[in-house]
Amino acid sequence: MIWFQAIYAQYESDERATIRFEEGLGFFAPDTSLGVNLRFRMQNLLMVTSESHQDLDISAIDARVRRLRLRFDGFIGKSKKLTYYLQLAFSREDQDWDNTHIPNIVRDAMVYYNFNPHFYIGLGQGKLPGNRQRIISSGQQQFLDRSLVNSIFNIDRDFGVFAYYSFGIIKIPVYLKTAITTGEGRGTLRTDKGLAYTARIEILPLGNFHRGGDFSEGDIYREPHPKLSLAAAYCFNDNSLKAFGQRGTELATGQDLQSLFADMIFKYKGWAIETEYASRLSDNLWVTSIEGDSVAIWTGAGVNTQISHYFKNGYEINARASIAIPDKKSGSPNAEQQVWTIGCVRYLNGHKVKVMGNINYRLVKSLTNGPSKGDWQLGFLAEIGI
Repeated sequence: MIWFQAIYAQYESDERATIRFEEGLGFFAPDTSLGVNLRFRMQNLLMVTSESHQDLDISAIDARVRRLRLRFDGFIGKSKKLTYYLQLAFSREDQDWDNTHIPNIVRDAMVYYNFNPHFYIGLGQGKLPGNRQRIISSGQQQFLDRSLVNSIFNIDRDFGVFAYYSFGIIKIPVYLKTAITTGEGRGTLRTDKGLAYTARIEILPLGNFHRGGDFSEGDIYREPHPKLSLAAAYCFNDNSLKAFGQRGTELATGQDLQSLFADMIFKYKGWAIETEYASRLSDNLWVTSIEGDSVAIWTGAGVNTQISHYFKNGYEINARASIAIPDKKSGSPNAEQQVWTIGCVRYLNGHKVKVMGNINYRLVKSLTNGPSKGDWQLGFLAEIGI
């Protein structure tokens, strides 16, 4: 028995185009041949960091607009087969100033064609089907930001052709997601003949989550029945011109990178458990930047696990452990890193309006028997969106 689900009947699950206008502001042409949905979200962050894990004096204060996004989704034509998705960023950190030194406001710019309810393709700049936590929208997170493992290993966005296919075996939903892209990341002005090839498979043995909950952290819908999603992804970046593949320092010459991901998420009656594994392989440990500096490639693996419980009164308590270990056999100069987090969330209108607080303990362990370094962080984030 084969099972299908229409793309335009899905809720926002992994930041692809959606034309089911139950959120934001929707506008339609009088003849319904054109539709656009407008949404925004703002995240304001305040965080203090201690001098060390023993000295609790404040060493740094981080106060800024972490994200400010404007998003447009829509369709063209009465058949609704042609859809689009545009997302713009307006805060400095969100524009990748550190790497490009220019205001790169375009985060996503995708056009999709839906051949039928279970198969569609897209062209443009968008998120690659890599690790789950990177695919999950920043507006659907339950911590102040994504994990340490995600920050080191994620493959982020790229420009190219994307294809999505959904089917089912004995009513078990299966999602296949693939992409062939430039391999140079978003907003790049420099490409070569090398491409990136990415593929991801998701299997939901207990059926679909409520309202796309497999791509939303925490069980704010309190799933009445157990739900589970298992997934794996792989990316081969041929002759990448950046140190982390689709992101990082620009390099003088290209290098081949491989990224491997495996993840799962489980939800039931307010409980949510999410874990993912990520790794990166490279033939070269040291490469040269376009400025002539030596750059060490972060090869190795990491594991991130988080657990939470959502109460009926709108509060959630959560905890996360994130560990990244460089490849010791390669003689990597990078250090083992750990971040341990406990937090609380008050949801005022689901993920759209919420207040979060986190306590982080961060530890850096040298691979050469040097001293370990650690510190504490106390942070708060307020988010509002439509």
